[in-house]
Order: sequence, then structure tokens, then C-alpha cells
Amino acid sequence: MADCCDNGRVRDVPVDPGTGLTNFRRHTWWSLFGVTAFFLVYSVARSRIMDAATPVPVRLAAVAVLALTVVAVAVSVSRRIPPVPLGSPGTDPGGPPPVRWLAAGGVGGVVLGVTLLALGDYGLWSFGPAMMVSIIATFLPGRRRWPLIAATAAGAAVLGGVAAAVSGRGSLFAAAFPAALVVFTGWVTLGMLWAWDVAERLNAARRLSADLAVKDERLRFAADLHDIQGHHLQVIALKSELAARLMEADPARAATEVEEIRRLAADALRDTRAVVQGYRRVTLEEEITNATRVLAAAGTDARMDLDPSASGLLPDPGRHLLGLVMREATTNVLRHSRARHVEVGYRTADGLARLTVANDGAPEDPGTGREAGPGTGPRETGSGTGPGTGLRTLAERLRAAGGELTWRHDGDRFVVAACLPVEAR
Repeated sequence: MADCCDNGRVRDVPVDPGTGLTNFRRHTWWSLFGVTAFFLVYSVARSRIMDAATPVPVRLAAVAVLALTVVAVAVSVSRRIPPVPLGSPGTDPGGPPPVRWLAAGGVGGVVLGVTLLALGDYGLWSFGPAMMVSIIATFLPGRRRWPLIAATAAGAAVLGGVAAAVSGRGSLFAAAFPAALVVFTGWVTLGMLWAWDVAERLNAARRLSADLAVKDERLRFAADLHDIQGHHLQVIALKSELAARLMEADPARAATEVEEIRRLAADALRDTRAVVQGYRRVTLEEEITNATRVLAAAGTDARMDLDPSASGLLPDPGRHLLGLVMREATTNVLRHSRARHVEVGYRTADGLARLTVANDGAPEDPGTGREAGPGTGPRETGSGTGPGTGLRTLAERLRAAGGELTWRHDGDRFVVAACLPVEAR
């Protein structure tokens, strides 16, 4: 879960834990599994095991071992790089390495390799062991991966060279190719893993940045609330104590103090509501800055097309209203869409200040395309308790100020557009 601020209130918003990684996750999984499975199948399909002279039971046994090895690879790769985000329905919760499957795959790769070596397939026998060693290495700590690959490469070179020499077909190729294949497959596999780990770390850093932005907003809100409540409550407590002491000695002055306490309580309530509703700090400039930061933290490309000459032309009430529109549009992007790109435009022309926020991640809604009204627009953000900042409520407030707020689908984009006369009060 991540959070966003709505109407001065921090609330939870569900976030896909695999946001930004889905396509890369699938690409890495299929690349790693696909390459491994392809070379395992290729080494058996092109070997002498499949010759007509090879007994059928031997061929069936080889196919069975191959199938077991491929399944073991699929399970192992799925544990190392889950094909869908962890925590989604039906996904493996992760945990320790699948030792049994790794062992089964390793044994299967060795059996295939030894069988091919015994049949004299000196160019194919090392594929099985090489691919399985590279998969096993991905589960080891970084400092242990290459020693395993190096030891396997050395063993493959010795075994291949000795087998070829014993058969009378000794050659440099029989010793060098297995070693080179082990090193190459290990390099490719660990390279894929390295890229995936970097992407995961970057995604974790992005989520952390978003969480920190939320915590900063919470601290700001808490500081504002503390300043208001701390001051008012301290004065109320002192005046209450004074009124209690004056109740018998000077009833008239005590009544004055009680009236002052009532006024202070009303002021505290009004100021607290102002903080909650965002009246104290919500301006268009601040909300654009906040939106840029929050959208970037969420992995969304935010492009700002702002007219420098428009700054300051709109009075404070109008800047406040457009700030609420900017906040609401940003909240909708974070909560309801999977936008990759957001475009924000702000400029003044013909006596109107115009703000547009467009994103490419909103689902089609047949109720959009018309001016704000019943039954139109995207789902509300749930901020309509009290004087809310949902799009429908904001549309009414802008209309009362002489402006307009609309939202619509434009092809694959969702566009929120607001305008106010520059003399709006």
C-alpha cells in the first residue's frame, strides 16, 4: 500500500508491487527459461540418442529425464524470478531455494551429459551440465557463483578431453568447447540475473521514495495540526483554570473568561478544518511541484508545459481552486490508472487561466465525454465527505467562480481541463 493526500487528509491507495516491472519480469523469466530449455532440448534432439540405432527404451528414458530437467528448470527459475509480482493471487510466496528441484535438474543434466558423452557426442554432451550449473549459480551468494562455474568448466574440460582421448578421437575441441560453454552460459545467465536484480533495487528505491514523500506530507500535516491545537488547547487550559478560580470571587470576570474559552474553541475548530481541507497551503504552484515529485516517485513520466508569464496573474482564491483540481487529478492518476505519461499544461489567454492534466492510463468510461454532471466522469476518489474535492464537487465550485471543469477521454488519454477568469474571487 502507498498513500496520497486528499483534501489535506492522508489515506491509503493500493499500489501494484510490481509496477513498472511487469514486462521486464516476463521478458527476463522467458529469456532465462527459454534459453535453458531450448539448449537442453536441442542437445538431446540433435544427439545420437535419437538415432534409429538407439534402443527405444533408451530414447524414452532420455526423453523422460529431459522432461524432468525442463520442469525443474521452470520451477527453479520461477522461484528465482517470479513471473508475476509476489503477493498477487496465486503466486508463490517465495522463500528458500527449491533445493529438491535444483537437485533433480542437476542430476538430470548430468545424466544427459554422461549419456551423450558415452555415445561420443563431444559437441553436445556439456549443454545439460552447463545450463543447470548456471541456474544453480543464481541461487548462490555472489562470491560463490564464479568459483562454482570455474570448477565446473575445469571438470568439463578434463572429462571431455579424457573421454575423447580414450576413444581415440582426442582433440583440443573436445576439451576446450565444454569449458567455454560452461563459462559462456554462466556469463549470460548471471548477466540476466544482474539486470533483474538492478531493476528490483531501482523499483524498491522508487517505492521508498514515494513512501518518504508521503511521510513528509504526514509530518507537515502533523506539524500544522500541532501548531494549531497546541496553542489553542494550552490557552484554553489556562483560561479554564482561571475561570474556575474566579467563579466565586468574580463571577462577571469568570463569565468573560468562559466566553473567551468558547471563542478559542471555535477558532481551534475552524483552523483545524482549514488544515484538513487544505485551505492553508493549497496553491496551484505548490500542487504542481508536489505532483511532479509524487508522480516521479511513482515511476510516471510527468511533463510540465507551464507559461512563466501566467504565474501570479490569478488571484489567491482562483489559484487555490486550480490547486485543488491539480491535486485531485494527480490523486486520480495514482489511484485509478496505470499511467506511464502525464502531461500538465497551464497558461492564460483571453482573460482565462487554463489548467489541463492528461494521462495515458485511464480505462475507457462510456459515461465520460460530457460536461460534469450526474453519471459522468471517472470514479470518485472518496473525498466527498464534507466540502470535498471530488471532480463533481470541484466542477460546482469552479462554475460558481465563473469557470468550468470538464473531463473526457481523448483516444487513449484521459484529460481533465479547468479554466477560471483571471479576476476570479
